[in-house]
Amino acid sequence: MSRLEGGRNLTHQVTYQLGAAIVRGEYGINDPLPTEAELCEAFDISRSVIREAVKMLTAKGLISSRPRQGIRVQPNNRWNMFDEDVLEWTLSSRPSLALLREFTELRMGIEPEAAILAARKQNRECIAGIEKALLRMEAAEQGNDDPLEADIAFHTSVLLASENRFFIQLRSFIQTALRVSIASTNQLKGVEVASEADHRAVYEAIAAGDGEGARKAVGALLEEALTLIDASLEARQAAMA
Repeated sequence: MSRLEGGRNLTHQVTYQLGAAIVRGEYGINDPLPTEAELCEAFDISRSVIREAVKMLTAKGLISSRPRQGIRVQPNNRWNMFDEDVLEWTLSSRPSLALLREFTELRMGIEPEAAILAARKQNRECIAGIEKALLRMEAAEQGNDDPLEADIAFHTSVLLASENRFFIQLRSFIQTALRVSIASTNQLKGVEVASEADHRAVYEAIAAGDGEGARKAVGALLEEALTLIDASLEARQAAMA
């Protein structure tokens, strides 16, 4: 643990350092964390700051704090993966292929349905936003835009075009996770830029009001990602056998 910087919220700094350490595996599941007194000494801060940080980490599902049991790390299936800090810490700690597969499975349950809604709602402004992201992907293939940012913009613009408030509120979560997911699957595929043509099929179906076509086009993109991840998982398992 490092000393804290001045000029920033101390509680958030402690929360960030402890949270990142927990996700990196520096503390084992059900292992006790240092006591309040030890944390106060390590960070050179007051007990009130430590207690607030513990509350924040408890709310994120990373730890539990009970009388006579102390502060203990929770199993990762109790972590709030929709919390942006938890997601960032997890993705920054070299996420496993298994985690990337779980995220892609989540996308399978969200993005095809969002595409259907976008095709049905026909919000022309939102559809124009999808087209704008597609043009960015085309520019990225020519080296004139950032391929990852253009790809992320495309997928999040489809969520926006769904006009579903729950899907829309997932944009920030999806955006954060896509930064690692897309880069990883592109690497597995051996490419640096996602296929503009494959994404164009999604846009054209949505623009035409073809909900089923939009669902299939998005599903094809995600199925390809799952296939790449599964092949890599199988290869690693075979290498370890």
